[in-house]
Amino acid sequence: MTLLYADSEVAAALDAATTVDAMRDALLAAYDGRLVAPPRAAAPLAGGRMVLTAGQLVDEWYGFRSYDTFGHPQAEQLVVLHDAGTGAIRAVAVGEELGSRRTGGLGGVAVDALARPDAATLGVIGSGRQAWSQVWAAAAVRPLRDVVVHSRSAARRDAFAARVRAELGVPARPATDPGAAVTGRDIVVLATTSPTPVLHAADLSPGTHVNAVGFKQRDRSEFGTDLLDAAELLVTDSPAQAADYRPPMLAATPPYAGRLRDLGGILAGAVPGRTTADQISVFCSTGLSGTEVFLLDRLTRVAAPTR
Repeated sequence: MTLLYADSEVAAALDAATTVDAMRDALLAAYDGRLVAPPRAAAPLAGGRMVLTAGQLVDEWYGFRSYDTFGHPQAEQLVVLHDAGTGAIRAVAVGEELGSRRTGGLGGVAVDALARPDAATLGVIGSGRQAWSQVWAAAAVRPLRDVVVHSRSAARRDAFAARVRAELGVPARPATDPGAAVTGRDIVVLATTSPTPVLHAADLSPGTHVNAVGFKQRDRSEFGTDLLDAAELLVTDSPAQAADYRPPMLAATPPYAGRLRDLGGILAGAVPGRTTADQISVFCSTGLSGTEVFLLDRLTRVAAPTR
């Protein structure tokens, strides 16, 4: 029987701790070569693209995620999990929640692996779904005591801060400008749709960890090269995908490419991570292919669908 999950069922079953644990396992599997995760593929269409990411956990399952770039208000993602032995479809998830939690979970792993052990304050620029999932996951790996949020909309940043207080039990407040949101923060999240920098590296304190989730390409990036120059530790979840970006991903171009480290390698102890408390670390999230399917497989193990 094929299991079918909607957003409400995903949200009810996948808490932050479970999601972060799944993404940690996925990153280790990818580093070990057990998770086959090729760069995403895109088919150009009139007015947009269909995008496909695929993955395979060797001898266990394979599957894919598909989504479009048309920008329709009711657009949904599709994630499909196949059994490796029979080819049968084991599960399907329709909606945005699985992909959003996947990205947040990867960010949570990055915070756990790269932020200082005593990190407890967080600044976030952005107030959308991706910004929320990053803070949600960070709260599962660090005992946050204060969150400050900035976005262009006063109403949205007020609502975001209220949601952090209500759902995470963490004191939170809005900030009227991005500098005020990141200055003095232990952890910073960039999760915007801005094609131009929203952060100045000079506003960061020594020891800050940054999760960058939005645009991060040449001529289209929510941060500038000043952040990469300030970072002593540059990390991504998929060096192969980082190298495949079009336009190129800033951190995967000279002079930064040689410094870009694999988060899976850091988790495995094969690649050095943070070594001093005052290092600035930056995680450039690419959304490792196959991790949505990995999370759907984990979902089938922790909850059954309601239909």
